[in-house]
Amino acid sequence: MKAERLNQAFRDHSAWGGAVVPPGRVAETLAQESLVLTRGDCRYGFRADEPDLWVLGEDHLFGRRRPVPQVHEVALEKTAAVDLAELRPGDYVVHRDHGIGRYLGLERLQYGRHGVEAAAIEYQGGDRLYVPVDRLDVLTKYRSFGEDRPRLDRMGGRTWRARKRRVKKAAARVVRELAELYARRSTLPGFAFPPDDELQEAFEGEFEHVLTPDQERAVREIKRDMERPRPMDRLLCGDVGFGKTEVAVRAAFKAVNAGKQVVVLAPTTVLAMQHFQRFQMRFAEFPVRIAMLSRLVPPSEQRNLLDRVRKGDVDILIGTHRLLGKDLEFFDLGLVVIDEEQRFGVMQKERWKRFARQVDVLSMTATPIPRTLQMALTGLTRISTIRTPPRDRLAVQTYVLHFSPEVVAAAVEHEMERGGQVFVVHNEIRTLDAFAERLREWVPMARMVVAHGRMPPRRLEQEMMRFIQGQADVLVSTAIIENGLDLPNVNTLIVHQAHRFGLAQLYQLRGRVGRSQRRAYAYFLVPPAAELSETARKRLAALKEFTELGSGFRLAALDLELRGAGELLGKRQHGHVATVGFDTYLELIREAAAELQQRPYRPPPSVVLRVPETAEIPVDYMPSQRHRFYYYRRLGALTDPDQVEALRAELRDLYGPLPPPVEKLLQWTRLRAAAKSRGVVEISTRDREVIMVVRPDEDELRERWVTAVRETPGARFEPPDRVVLPWRKSSWDPQALVNWLVDKIPPQPAEDLLTPSPP
Repeated sequence: MKAERLNQAFRDHSAWGGAVVPPGRVAETLAQESLVLTRGDCRYGFRADEPDLWVLGEDHLFGRRRPVPQVHEVALEKTAAVDLAELRPGDYVVHRDHGIGRYLGLERLQYGRHGVEAAAIEYQGGDRLYVPVDRLDVLTKYRSFGEDRPRLDRMGGRTWRARKRRVKKAAARVVRELAELYARRSTLPGFAFPPDDELQEAFEGEFEHVLTPDQERAVREIKRDMERPRPMDRLLCGDVGFGKTEVAVRAAFKAVNAGKQVVVLAPTTVLAMQHFQRFQMRFAEFPVRIAMLSRLVPPSEQRNLLDRVRKGDVDILIGTHRLLGKDLEFFDLGLVVIDEEQRFGVMQKERWKRFARQVDVLSMTATPIPRTLQMALTGLTRISTIRTPPRDRLAVQTYVLHFSPEVVAAAVEHEMERGGQVFVVHNEIRTLDAFAERLREWVPMARMVVAHGRMPPRRLEQEMMRFIQGQADVLVSTAIIENGLDLPNVNTLIVHQAHRFGLAQLYQLRGRVGRSQRRAYAYFLVPPAAELSETARKRLAALKEFTELGSGFRLAALDLELRGAGELLGKRQHGHVATVGFDTYLELIREAAAELQQRPYRPPPSVVLRVPETAEIPVDYMPSQRHRFYYYRRLGALTDPDQVEALRAELRDLYGPLPPPVEKLLQWTRLRAAAKSRGVVEISTRDREVIMVVRPDEDELRERWVTAVRETPGARFEPPDRVVLPWRKSSWDPQALVNWLVDKIPPQPAEDLLTPSPP
């Protein structure tokens, strides 16, 4: 595509009459032409003296791009692993088959010459269940709403199964209600955008960076929705600074390229202004008319702008709540982009969807509100996730401290010494100026500007531009900075009275710093602990815990717990969630949604290995019980054997060369991962034979198992569900069995909680 663009450029600006030739004809063509265009894998180019030849590569011609390292999918499994690794003795857990129990810690069990670590779980009556560390995938941390302690179940699972059946019926009612809401819109006819053309590819080629794998997948999913003949309703979730805007920009160009108008709705004037500047920069080389509508625009200009939008003289309109006015009419609207959807109320978003009933809607967020998250988790609306961090991005160093002038002054001075800028948030307009004056006394050498949402529009714009252009060191403001600001030179955040903010809001504020390769710091200042509520303490503790990149979804889920489930499902569901725990309730919701949509539901796969060998992480290799728990959980969650190599490299880097028990554990992990996606639930050995219990839930997969057994000499079925393979080796080799599974049996597609099957 780039070769054709270059060829056309030469044709437009010179007498060039050549063409793009295949690589095999370059030498032949050079004998006749002094300039040749071809395709190939050559980024940097070179010069040859004999013959005198210059070869210009892609980077010379189109500008150098920063490569993005391939992130192994194993990183996506860390969330559940961290949750379990944070368990303390006395915490409650949920076993998939036995229900709610109390975690007692890791204990070592001895079986003859072999030993294994196991998680000890206490059940009603003092009964204990030991879960081997290679089966931790059957455990989840108990999470619910409120402070009540759950009742322990009886080991054996009878009462647990009965309770799950009752909760599932209630979950099915919720799913039906949500499905009815979704169906009203999904049955409407929509505009089917045409496939990408050369202009779309040329526009995307102008982007100065390489998309991350998650960004590329999100772009594909959104374009696929736009090309369908029904309205798109997709949620784009990605951590702050992970590149959601570029994904939306490409969707906007696709709409404009098809002759449609686009509207971008932002929650704040500052964010709308930044989007306006970003869109202008990205569309600078293309004839696209972009305008902004907010309170910064004088009323006289607003009337003129509304008239231009009505006549179709504006292609992309960017604005704030002003776009919700009844005087706004479009000539031919094709796409609505709602940024930071958690900042808009249900009625505001629904007004847009009624106003644009047959228009594609793309909502973007880092921490989705409960109802949106619920719609996504049930599979009733589509969701795309960006979980790959930008290259060289560092997690923000987070501190929760008691407020004092010395702490504030030290943080500001430290950032100024390294040439950076500081956000100071004081979320009370009435006392904002007084707080800024005190700050000037504490740090007299700092240049400061003050901003809040009720300032006259022109003054607000001037103050923000002074800070953006580096004419001030400190911006003292309310929480208006929390959405969308992208200022790489601001790498210290100070939040005064942080206990008054919600968890998602604090997370958004922290996302305003750390947007470069420099280490960033966030200081959440609070009064003495005695003055904090239990919920405030939990919020701040969560921010200290969830500092790793990509924590937005985990914080969103925790925010559901801290705020209660009222927004999520209504108060009538509180008791059901407390009965089985939040994670189990979500699984039952998904199961009910699958049944309603008449599609197969696959619970999280689990494989039991019964093999007479020791495979573990020795204490002398990894002394921390918490760390061992964490890596056991991550290993147990893998569903692709190729993911194991990333963990092998990580362990080697952190702890040194792998001892034999760890190498053996990784071999078993590869086997379990390969078996999970092929319907295997148990593997054992006997007398030089391998026995697999197989329960594939798809007819096509079942047929492949039948074919594989027929094609393997000595293999046989043992009714009702056992496959027996001969194994005539002195030592059983799990890698050979992995190779057999991969070669003979196709994997079932994984069902990701965050990317559910479309309805």
